[in-house]
Amino acid sequence: MPETPLPAPIQRVVDAAARKGVTLDVRVFTESTHTAEDAARAVEAELGQIVKSLVFVAPAADGSPEPVICLVSGPNRVDLARLAAVAGEPDVRRANANEARELTGFTIGGIPPFGHARPVRVIMDPDLGRFPVVWAAAGTPTAVFPVPPATLRMLSNAHVAPICEQRRPADVLAEQSLEASPDAGAARA
Repeated sequence: MPETPLPAPIQRVVDAAARKGVTLDVRVFTESTHTAEDAARAVEAELGQIVKSLVFVAPAADGSPEPVICLVSGPNRVDLARLAAVAGEPDVRRANANEARELTGFTIGGIPPFGHARPVRVIMDPDLGRFPVVWAAAGTPTAVFPVPPATLRMLSNAHVAPICEQRRPADVLAEQSLEASPDAGAARA
């Protein structure tokens, strides 16, 4: 029996990886992997192993928005001042949903790190390198794939740089104690 063809957005990601000699193991779920938390639950991974592909824009010479994709570890948040310094773009800002779709060819929640509709600059959070394998969106809000961080960097032509907010040790400890608490679910509900 022939295999069911992949949806076009997923096929674009698979094809982009294949052009660089990498075969992806795409996993498609019935439930959403739209958020980092959803994806971590679906693949039974740590939140830090989830790659968020966040789209930012900076004005090009002609005033049109030029995309900058940030590959960020699940719990981390991009620091706009750091991103502006790393990208050399003082007026960088978060893309809106329409800009993200138009500039990448994918919808938010399924934006992959590579395989975009046009060439894009990609900056990768060094925190992703802590893990042997990370999970990234494969073109739709229900599809992801595992990949070693070094392979992800190569596939996306990413520049690795510190672009995330510094988390204070006290905040990290507080989060860990909340997660370890048996009442954590009730407290957050």
